[in-house]
Amino acid sequence: MKLVRETKLFELLILLACFCLVFGTATYTITTTTGDFKLGYFSPTNSTNRYVGIWYAKPLKSLSGTLTISEDGNLVVLDEQKKIIWSSNISDYGNLVLQENKTGTSIWESFQHPADTNVPKMKLSTNVRTSKKVQLTSWTNESDPFIGTFSAAIDVFNLPEISIWNGSSRYWCSGPWNSRVFIGISSMDSVFLDGFRLTGDQEGTFYLTFAFSNESILYNFVLNAQGNMIQKNSYNGHNWEARGLTLETKCDVYGKCGAYGICNSKNSPICNCLVGFEPKNIEEWNRGNWSSGCVRRTPLQCDRVTNDGEEGKKDGFLKLKMMKVPYFVDRSSSTFKDECRDQCLKNFSNFD
Repeated sequence: MKLVRETKLFELLILLACFCLVFGTATYTITTTTGDFKLGYFSPTNSTNRYVGIWYAKPLKSLSGTLTISEDGNLVVLDEQKKIIWSSNISDYGNLVLQENKTGTSIWESFQHPADTNVPKMKLSTNVRTSKKVQLTSWTNESDPFIGTFSAAIDVFNLPEISIWNGSSRYWCSGPWNSRVFIGISSMDSVFLDGFRLTGDQEGTFYLTFAFSNESILYNFVLNAQGNMIQKNSYNGHNWEARGLTLETKCDVYGKCGAYGICNSKNSPICNCLVGFEPKNIEEWNRGNWSSGCVRRTPLQCDRVTNDGEEGKKDGFLKLKMMKVPYFVDRSSSTFKDECRDQCLKNFSNFD
């Protein structure tokens, strides 16, 4: 079934290309019933190339296109007898849907294949069993919407969070989801508490959606070509405000100081080792290359007892504040500090 659907979609794209040759250029757009979104042709910044896209509806200059629109405002594909084979609808939230005409079955949705922008009601998802994802991908640059090097998706190792990847390397992490916010994003204030939802189903898929109660304010989140997630909002659809959410300092880059390193953008140099650790490669460290991280100065007591039969003082923990935890962090079921400590000490093999 999947192969058939992909083939039909490929045929659809070919048919659209044929229409381009037949009908030439014209100023055509499809607008949602609320007037918030439009489908049509656009040119990126500093580029004369034209692309098909969906955007928040507002006046734009020099719009032209070759879309074939039916009398009811939908994009349609006709067979040789002029019968409708495929039709499209744009939802009030900007989702372009291709439907089979007879059954109304959804064959393809743009929300299942997003580009660089996350809008209300769109679902980013990750299936932990199949690794199938609906994720954002950056543009190559501001003038070229071709797929860039950065992607953003739900990352489920032990606890769900959002990760940005630079190719195959983890570039940024949001910190775990605590049922209200991602704890590693300091700017997730009260406005986020109202609209974000992260849920999972029995099939192993986790979904992230957002939709704020104040619909008079338009929101979206854009993964730019530099790997930064930008929050944009507007009160009237014209004057957009933007702020970066993910890369506020150099310390926001994941693993900037390597294993057991601690990063503070207010210090110089910004990297240091945790108490009880030292640079693994002091020469690289002094040159400002902190990627090799830090190692323990002395083995843990539990290691010495296991390996040498030595007994002495028990291992302990150092309390640190305002720290961003790594992606493989685990959560204790205990709500008491002492119980959490005892659980960790019983499983000391995790402390390498």
